[in-house]
Amino acid sequence: MHLSKTLADVGEANVIQEITAAAPSNLNGDDAAVLFPAAPNSRTVASTDTMVEGRHFTRTWSTPAEIGQKAIVANFADIEAMGARPTAALLAVIAPKNTPLALVRGIAEGIASRCAHYQAELVGGDVSAGSELVITVTAIGSLGGSLPPLTLDAARVSQKVVAHGKIGHSAAGFALLQRFGRSLPTQYEDLWPLIDAHCAPWIQPGRGVIARSTGATAMTDNSDGLIHDVGMLAKRSGVRIDLHKDALQPDPLLQAAGAVLDTDPWEWVLSGGEDHTLIATTHKDAPSGFRVIGDVHRGEGITVDGGPAAYSASWESF
Repeated sequence: MHLSKTLADVGEANVIQEITAAAPSNLNGDDAAVLFPAAPNSRTVASTDTMVEGRHFTRTWSTPAEIGQKAIVANFADIEAMGARPTAALLAVIAPKNTPLALVRGIAEGIASRCAHYQAELVGGDVSAGSELVITVTAIGSLGGSLPPLTLDAARVSQKVVAHGKIGHSAAGFALLQRFGRSLPTQYEDLWPLIDAHCAPWIQPGRGVIARSTGATAMTDNSDGLIHDVGMLAKRSGVRIDLHKDALQPDPLLQAAGAVLDTDPWEWVLSGGEDHTLIATTHKDAPSGFRVIGDVHRGEGITVDGGPAAYSASWESF
């Protein structure tokens, strides 16, 4: 089928055919997907997230594959943050009728590539015409064993706060895109990883399961901003979390981007989201792939080296 055609040109059935061709699964193609039973002594975990063009992504900055990759990581990070393993995803796409078929195919290819890292599959979904491009992914995961899930209300006094993944890179990449678009000047080409971190964020699969199996009790992911997300964990658990400034120092890439954009890189570290960094609390040593970034105390709220955070803005949906 000619991918230069629009969705209106080819019709719903052919749009679905392109999605399933790009992200094949034997479980897809019927009225609903029938999943294999979870392992004994396990529970099903589900999460959903929506991305709207112009608010969560733009085709000017992101390729279709990157849009799909970002949609999967945003959802699978929520599954990981419960200490669970992502197993499947559902995709709903609302798009204007004049949307190129190649765009939807590319999004599905991006979804398939990220799902493959988790040994998960796209098992169903829906497509519909609408006034703007909207992508909704529902993620399904499996929480094995008898240990409790890593909920927001289970941080305890005297625990360490540990993190897996970059912090501030996505926000810095967004700032670079706002200044330069996708045409990053040659002299700043070393900053490309920051743009990649925004357009197609990445965390190592399986870290949430490892954290839970090695003693973590609470976890969240950095989607809306570090101070906001860790603050929610502190609030729900009725504790004060103190972050260590030395452990959060902006790395050389953030410092270089800050110099280029005349921006304090601490703003990206403390307020930037969409890195989907996994942040957990544990009484034990940092799990494999994690590092210590703070500790848990009696009290309430969130501090940095015992004082207020220099930046505390966050993503707001409305």
